[in-house]
Amino acid sequence: MRLGLRPLFTLAIFLGSFLLFLVQPLAAKMILPAFGGTPAVWNTSMVFFQGALLLGYAYAHGSVARLGVGRQPWLHLALMLAALLLLPISVPIGLVAGGHARPELLVLLVLAAGVGLPYFAVSAGSPLLQRWFAETDDPQASDPYFLYRASNFGSLL
Repeated sequence: MRLGLRPLFTLAIFLGSFLLFLVQPLAAKMILPAFGGTPAVWNTSMVFFQGALLLGYAYAHGSVARLGVGRQPWLHLALMLAALLLLPISVPIGLVAGGHARPELLVLLVLAAGVGLPYFAVSAGSPLLQRWFAETDDPQASDPYFLYRASNFGSLL
């Protein structure tokens, strides 16, 4: 692998983590007025995003294990293209009708419909890129922990 690709892996992971943690409060703030701004809405939103992140990590692990590093990028490319069709992200407030005493399930549905696939696809990016990098002939491929640093830094901004 050429030395010039290492910064691309780092930048892609950094930007992916930045986007993940940017979307969470943005989407939650978009739906708060429709549900009355209760703490249950905010908490349920955070549960949704943590669950979607976990599912993205599970997809990354499972798809590489089943398909291998050679074929898995094609699956992820298809997933990213499908997610691209759903941009810009929006929250379908039309699904919300009237007040709800317990809006948790509806919040999950609205978030899944509005940001679910793009968030899921981006959440899988960091572990996939780290795995793909580990399979390259780069001198640091056996110790790709600098990519974890980029991911953590991106999530802090």
